[in-house]
Amino acid sequence: MILVTGANGLAGSAVIREFARVHAPVRALVRSRTKAQALEASPTVELVEGDMLRPETLANALSGIDRVLLISSPNQQMVETQCTFIDAAKKAGVRHMVKLSGVTTSLDSPFLFSRMHAEIGRYLERSELAWTYLRPSQFMTEYLREVPTIVAERAFFLPFEDAKLTPVDLEDIAKAAFALLTTPGHEGKTYMISGPEALSMTEVAEQISLAIGKTIRYVNISPEERKRAQLAAGIPAYVVDALDVQSRLRREGNGEEVVHPETHIALSIRPTTFAEFAHRHAADFRGESGHFGGA
Repeated sequence: MILVTGANGLAGSAVIREFARVHAPVRALVRSRTKAQALEASPTVELVEGDMLRPETLANALSGIDRVLLISSPNQQMVETQCTFIDAAKKAGVRHMVKLSGVTTSLDSPFLFSRMHAEIGRYLERSELAWTYLRPSQFMTEYLREVPTIVAERAFFLPFEDAKLTPVDLEDIAKAAFALLTTPGHEGKTYMISGPEALSMTEVAEQISLAIGKTIRYVNISPEERKRAQLAAGIPAYVVDALDVQSRLRREGNGEEVVHPETHIALSIRPTTFAEFAHRHAADFRGESGHFGGA
């Protein structure tokens, strides 16, 4: 049996949908069942409540589980949360853990969450559980956060200058996670996964424009402007500071501009282009869906 933690988040729910799509059994760990009822639409999905920081709540979630996809919220407690869960999983007899992190994961990264993922990885490797890393680039869904200004001003505002990134579709990540959890031979391996092309923000704007039939502009702003906007939106200060560091690294070129086709090739997944993603989410980018703050 397979368990997906953080199953109500963006990545976790995408993986659950992939299991449901192919009618494969999976157990989904969530903190609140009432917030995750959409996951129960498939008869092959078993929804279980539990708190990764409280091992005493995880008995039902971990019972009979052989493999786990390890995801939790990127917050100040991420290291404690995932390391506590690793201990509970080992005690319950889990054999193999697939950890979702990111392409910039490193113990010496200036970016807070990249360091945290690396610390968790080091703990996982010392746990004696079999491990696999799935490390995606920037999610394409990050651009859906820009819907409010795309709708109101036909523009989005980011401090990336002319940096290029390789955004990857969550559905591609979900297919990769499914393959790593359901097929043998991935122990001790790291799978980097990106979109099929490196794009500047101007090129991202062009693809959104083509998808919705309206001209959308990319406006480069100062890091200070971005921080003020994020704080005004209620984003915690420590997250704003971390994202400011990430933006600086992206401007400098931190490896996120490198295309990684190897995981798509190894797992026989057709890579989704940003143009395909933008067309699929055209209603979101027009503000017609009511999602992501759109009008």
